[in-house]
Amino acid sequence: MKHIVGIGGVTNSGKTTLTSSLLRSLPNCCVIHQDDFFKPQDQIAVGEDGFKQWDVLESLDMEAMLSTVRAWASSPHKFARAHGVSVQPDAANTHILLLEGFLLYSYKPLVDLYSRRYFLTVPYEECKRRRSTRSYEVPDPPGLFDGHVWPMYQKYKREMEASGVEVVYLDGTKSREQLFHQVLEDIRNLLLNSVAGRGQGPAGAQGPMRHAGHREAQTGAA
Repeated sequence: MKHIVGIGGVTNSGKTTLTSSLLRSLPNCCVIHQDDFFKPQDQIAVGEDGFKQWDVLESLDMEAMLSTVRAWASSPHKFARAHGVSVQPDAANTHILLLEGFLLYSYKPLVDLYSRRYFLTVPYEECKRRRSTRSYEVPDPPGLFDGHVWPMYQKYKREMEASGVEVVYLDGTKSREQLFHQVLEDIRNLLLNSVAGRGQGPAGAQGPMRHAGHREAQTGAA
């Protein structure tokens, strides 16, 4: 069984922290970070908003990311060994790939590969506060959050919803432990159901399992 799980959502919503916790807790689990596929800085265009366009899909080499996902799908054992992940003998036929990033569900060739699509949301004020406390290799220029980061998040989220991509919304203001246990339980149920339904057709990267998305109950994060 091969399952691809997406951990997407707004900047500074806890995606990396959640991904790291899941990576340590799930069997034969590997991770691909979307941030690792940013194009060089000199290839990032300046937009009409006056800012470097870091928060748009065109700033990422998504073909390279898709090729990496396909490399995992073609040989998860080999991929795991290459990334220092020891395959557990008691779960040797189960392989999980976590994809973590802010635009996971905007690249159509990837959308149907997921067994689960999670989407972390945080209200505007809290998101801005968190962003202001982070240090980046390329520091945020003044006005970037309001002038580019938040508008692009809203744009891609609207497009995701308009295109009918089903996600499980997660409240990023919850504690790390709450989010972790919520998602871990859901993925474990996914694995159990996959074992029970093995004779009914493949799942995950071999044929996506649909999961009805939950409308978020937050305000200010739409």
